[in-house]
Amino acid sequence: MRIISAAVLLVLAAGCGSVRAPGTDDEFTDRAIKVAERWQRSAERGPWTEGFVPLRNLTLEPDWGRMPRWVGRSTINSAWKLETELSAEAPAPAELRWADGSTLSVPVLAATAAYAGLSKPKSFVDEKCPAGTGCRPLRVIAVARGEATMPSSRGDVRVPTWEFTVKGVPEPFRRVAVDPAAMGGPPRPLNVGVQEVSTYEVRAPTELQLSYQHGTCDTTYGSRVHETPEAVVVDVDVRQDDVEICDAMGKTDRIGVTLREPLGRRVVLDSSSGVPLLSQSDIRLVEFRNYDPRRS
Repeated sequence: MRIISAAVLLVLAAGCGSVRAPGTDDEFTDRAIKVAERWQRSAERGPWTEGFVPLRNLTLEPDWGRMPRWVGRSTINSAWKLETELSAEAPAPAELRWADGSTLSVPVLAATAAYAGLSKPKSFVDEKCPAGTGCRPLRVIAVARGEATMPSSRGDVRVPTWEFTVKGVPEPFRRVAVDPAAMGGPPRPLNVGVQEVSTYEVRAPTELQLSYQHGTCDTTYGSRVHETPEAVVVDVDVRQDDVEICDAMGKTDRIGVTLREPLGRRVVLDSSSGVPLLSQSDIRLVEFRNYDPRRS
């Protein structure tokens, strides 16, 4: 007998269009009101709109194409070896800078704390550098302050980093230097967390283009929107065609939606999952259900 996991069933159901937001306009309105009210009273709303919510690991990905093959193996096995002195004194606060000109002052970690985050053992590692794998120690020989750009809830942001030089490696390993205590966490999705609308683009002050996912056996009947002073809840009216056989494949399409008022600084929410959408982004918050970058 073939066993299919719950996660696979969820993907297949989402691909076929059988798991999604309510079908009728009244059902959408009822759910949208609940989604907007939930967001309004959420403790996650303030950090999302006014603070710093990172949306990538705090250890920034290097250019693996420039790295010797052994570096990846050593990183997987957490084979770090510190060969320089690190300061345990926290530097002065730093200023985060967003593309729209907004800034935020944040506390900065000491180099020792940043290195602890960089070098913490992976949960699946039994031993460092198992024999015969090509692994070798990652010998940290210097550290310096730096800056990098990373995605956040408010768009790409310039953040302070600690840069650790490893002997024999062409570029440093970078760790975000912001104290995680000053960060917000990603909003959690509702229920099973099926995110129908993936992202959006502002075409005009009152015109959005939604990117949404649906099954190949589905028909799109239009878009729907519910507006409050703080949020815009969006949905696409998708219904499964009356077919006996469906290939359970998913696809992405785009559709426009018209607002009563300009979007402004309001947050766009997906009615299916309840999570905020990021403009023109491939980041899907529904995938953050069991992941928090602050603990990366």
